[in-house]
Amino acid sequence: MAARIACLDLDTFFVSVERLLDPSLVGQPVVVGGRKGSRGVVTSASYEVRTLGVRSGMPMMEAARLAPNAIFVPTRHDTYGPYAAQVRAVLERYCPVVRTASIDEFFLDFAGCERLYARPGDIDADATILRVVRELREAIQAEVKLPASVGIGTTRPVAKMASGRAKPAGVLLVRAGEERAFAGPLPVRRYPGIGPVAEARLAGMGITTLGQLLEVPDEDARVGALAASLRVGLGAGLRAGGGTRLPERDRPAFQEHDASAEGSLSNERTFFVDVGDTLVAEDALRALAERVTWRLRRRGARARTITLKLRFADFTTITRGRSVPPTHNESDVLAVVFDLLRGAWPKRARIRLLGVQLSNLVEPDPQVALFAPPRPRMGAAIDAVRDRFGYDAIRMGAVARPGAEAGVVGRAGSRVR
Repeated sequence: MAARIACLDLDTFFVSVERLLDPSLVGQPVVVGGRKGSRGVVTSASYEVRTLGVRSGMPMMEAARLAPNAIFVPTRHDTYGPYAAQVRAVLERYCPVVRTASIDEFFLDFAGCERLYARPGDIDADATILRVVRELREAIQAEVKLPASVGIGTTRPVAKMASGRAKPAGVLLVRAGEERAFAGPLPVRRYPGIGPVAEARLAGMGITTLGQLLEVPDEDARVGALAASLRVGLGAGLRAGGGTRLPERDRPAFQEHDASAEGSLSNERTFFVDVGDTLVAEDALRALAERVTWRLRRRGARARTITLKLRFADFTTITRGRSVPPTHNESDVLAVVFDLLRGAWPKRARIRLLGVQLSNLVEPDPQVALFAPPRPRMGAAIDAVRDRFGYDAIRMGAVARPGAEAGVVGRAGSRVR
């Protein structure tokens, strides 16, 4: 298996875009996320303030304390997407398989491209791919004016770690067979999926580097499963038979699993890249709640219990539930799971899996329905469109407020109320 998976990460993406819009910010300590001392969290921090301890996800007030002389810029969510789209357009000129992991991160699969790009001066196929990736990175810098770092490896985790080591604005290739030598000295936190909770747990066992974790046998009841996952992530057992490929879809790169049992319905999604962004998590919950309530209405039932399932990067799994008046409405379910998420998600922890379960199902009581206040028939209208044009013909497009029906968007993007 050759090193053909590339991870391209746009360096300090939001800061870099803000500097394009306001060149006076170039070379200055910049924090994107809000005004100085405001509530909220840091979206992006320039390298000038990272040396002071400011990091993405940090509360803005803490960032202001660590970097009082920094320039604080509000996040402009609608501004950044077009720049990411321009970057992707460049990537697609160079690579046949491009997958979006987040607004500032992309995975590329160069398998089979060696002959296409080979030149007489390339000493081997790895050198060919390395040269092409460098040209790609330079094209993004020249055309979109954004810096990027790229890692190349045999697997996605290796490529992602390599992109981190390549920062800022560099390219690093980890050749097949060199994964352990590359990853061994790195702190355990550098491996995708190992967050602060797992890091602290491993430190308590005297394990601080990936090399030490690799020495843990699979049978170890404490972290054997994590060590086994690390070995697979570094390519162990993948040499014969082909290696890893990228998923079929862009982010959110996860598979949906429907599970049903007598008296309950649930949907779960496992993320391709562990999630630390609240907006991404809420978007996934919106899709899950939307699908599971659609299935509930098709069964002709309502749920009295709503349960949120969370699995974190260290594989710790928790559930939180709440009893509600019988419902089959997306807005009711969303209001509950959003609230449960806020209470159950520790700061800086990253999410591996999300699930929504509806249980204690009941058939609608005609007498109760007779005296209940009238409710909008949004669910019936949505279901009618899906029955005719398919499930994806109409999707939820906004976070529902408690007690309000959710807005939905059709294929053409029009808002339906």
